[in-house]
Amino acid sequence: MKRKRRTGLIWWIVIALVIIAGITGFVHQRLAHPKTTTVRLGLVGTDSQPVWDNVKKRLAKEGINVEYVTFNDYVQPDVALKDGKIDMHSCLTRYYFDSYNKKEHAHLASIGNTVISPLGIYSKKYKHINDLPDGATVAIPNEPTTLGRGLNVLQSAGLIKVKKGSGIKPSLKDITANPKNLQFKEVDPATAARALDSVDASIINGNYAEAANLNPKKDSIYLEPVNKAAKPYVNIIAVQAKNKHNKVYQKVVKAYQTEETKHVIDKTYKGAQQAAWPIYGRN
Repeated sequence: MKRKRRTGLIWWIVIALVIIAGITGFVHQRLAHPKTTTVRLGLVGTDSQPVWDNVKKRLAKEGINVEYVTFNDYVQPDVALKDGKIDMHSCLTRYYFDSYNKKEHAHLASIGNTVISPLGIYSKKYKHINDLPDGATVAIPNEPTTLGRGLNVLQSAGLIKVKKGSGIKPSLKDITANPKNLQFKEVDPATAARALDSVDASIINGNYAEAANLNPKKDSIYLEPVNKAAKPYVNIIAVQAKNKHNKVYQKVVKAYQTEETKHVIDKTYKGAQQAAWPIYGRN
């Protein structure tokens, strides 16, 4: 009888050890291979992918797979996010995003600042902004928001004054003082760099300056101040408002807003884009 009891006890111990080993193996496997969550991220073109590739690699270690969804214009990302075809996007300025969100009652929300691309004034004829002569022709982007931004940059440089209360979208009609009698040539933002051959100076977006091999810090004769007035032009990460506190999406923002990301931005864009969160806060 005692022998049977001992044999039974041994079998129970063996079974218990097998169960413990199985649980341990399962836990180890779960820890070694955490469940992967895919986040569909909307981008416009491939300009920002070098930075996101770095962030994506780090997020993969946390079980988050970032899947790019690329668009060809700046309208579709908001529409796709509103319709749930993507989980977040990172390609629009706060001003453009807020305008769409309000107009369409889209119920979208910003959850993090990414970069800002300062507007620059460039010239092949003059080395300093004050060297521009009377009657100089300045190429300015014809897109209303960027045109207004360009006029405000010229005002900050002391070349013109615009009507008070015109905000961030003044038009050429809002110019109240133009002591050098500057002449303005409206051009497509994408052609502003090419216009340098035919004008005295040109106002060029950061991404187009970079594409034209222009270094904003070295080649511009004046660069838009990155201050409170420029905050509407900060690029953001956006999600549906109901997902504003989603833990996975917050991890994406946290992984982006790091010193390593800032280093990649500085190295990749050489001043055409600057990390925005150290200047304007995390959101």
